[in-house]
Amino acid sequence: MADAIAAYLHYLSIFLLFALLTLEHQLFRLPLDLPRARSLFRVDLAYGVSAGLVLATGAARVLWFSKGLDYYLHNGLFHAKLGVFILVGLISALPTFTFINWRNDLKAGQVPTLSPRQAGLVMLTIRLELLLLLCIPLLATLMARGHGTLG
Repeated sequence: MADAIAAYLHYLSIFLLFALLTLEHQLFRLPLDLPRARSLFRVDLAYGVSAGLVLATGAARVLWFSKGLDYYLHNGLFHAKLGVFILVGLISALPTFTFINWRNDLKAGQVPTLSPRQAGLVMLTIRLELLLLLCIPLLATLMARGHGTLG
């Protein structure tokens, strides 16, 4: 039963992560207004928390449930899946730092300013994150079917 609950929480946190990033994509467009800028700040914070939940529930599954640590450590697809997740985390730093830099403007009730170039880069990054996140279920599906075992 604990294994099923751990899996459920892992899947739920993944769905939440993807939903929040999709919402961020929908909210981010120029010209910004104050309510949307505030929402983006909060949604990105929740996105970071959900990424932490994905990592924590995934680690719990690897360490205490499912197929066991040895299986995962000897599976190349697991390493690829974790690598893609880490890559998404690294590139998500650009939108996150952009939104964090808005803090003072938001507290002052002002709309943050953003150049078209910077806005384009943030949008491109969010779209790249979404694309990379779509690769993870494929890797997980292949891994669950016994592919990727190393030596």
